[in-house]
Amino acid sequence: MLKKVVLAGGTGFVGQYFEQHFRNLGYEVVIISRQTPHIGWDDRKGIEGAIDNADMLINLAGKTVNCRYNEENKKEILESRTDTTIVLGHAIEQCQNPPSLWINSSTATIYRHAEDKPMTEEEGEIGSGFSVEVAQAWERSLFTFQLPQTRQIALRIAIVLGDGGVMTPYRNLVKFGLGGHQGSGYQKFSWIHIEDLFNIVLFLRKNEGLEGVFNCSAPNPVTNRELMAQLRKAMNKKMGLPCPVPILTMGAFFMRTETELILKSRWVLPERLEKEGYAYKFNHLDQAIEQILKRSLI
Repeated sequence: MLKKVVLAGGTGFVGQYFEQHFRNLGYEVVIISRQTPHIGWDDRKGIEGAIDNADMLINLAGKTVNCRYNEENKKEILESRTDTTIVLGHAIEQCQNPPSLWINSSTATIYRHAEDKPMTEEEGEIGSGFSVEVAQAWERSLFTFQLPQTRQIALRIAIVLGDGGVMTPYRNLVKFGLGGHQGSGYQKFSWIHIEDLFNIVLFLRKNEGLEGVFNCSAPNPVTNRELMAQLRKAMNKKMGLPCPVPILTMGAFFMRTETELILKSRWVLPERLEKEGYAYKFNHLDQAIEQILKRSLI
């Protein structure tokens, strides 16, 4: 009988990668999503049936934050994270044979804007503002459940790099000559290759004593200036116009997004994962960019 993994919110960039790679490992993959033909979020019995006897539950659900933070979007961003997590927690409570591991997404944005020192799980300083409040509520909705048969882990995930996702707009900026630094360019860019993200999930599944909060980022973050320089080098573009804050602000308005996605300094280190012995495949950004660009040409 195949081991079963349930991917909640499993139709996005990360979810599609996870589905393919879990299937390659011989797992049965069940997806909960607003998109057909998957199990819908209003199908509580279907969700319970999917999670019962599953080896692992991974929750990736949440409306994209690449939008304007008006009241309607803010409400949807929050509820798409907390409400889905609560639905999953109640479903586990009803299982006869609950999964031994529940991994819930969180975000490295939970920490404050940091250009002075890195943020670790133990010594990181929680920030303020809407995005941080969402992250805190998201984690509370996970850890409010007392599930003696199920380990609960929140992954504070940095920017995920792979063939798609945020790499697409960054590559387009470089391609059209706009690949200079954004804002001051000294804000930190914490990142993780999607292959390491998947391998971290497998690592946490194997190490049955681990639970709680984990920073999910590569051990060598860079500045925005370094990010753009490495992209230009990899794409053989010598020049790239920088983008000052006023232009970014105006551009974000017309693109119906927020400058926080680019200007917040996320300086996050994966202290717990490294202490527990996880070995990164992609430690440095140039390795990750080279692999992704080669992959996209295949």
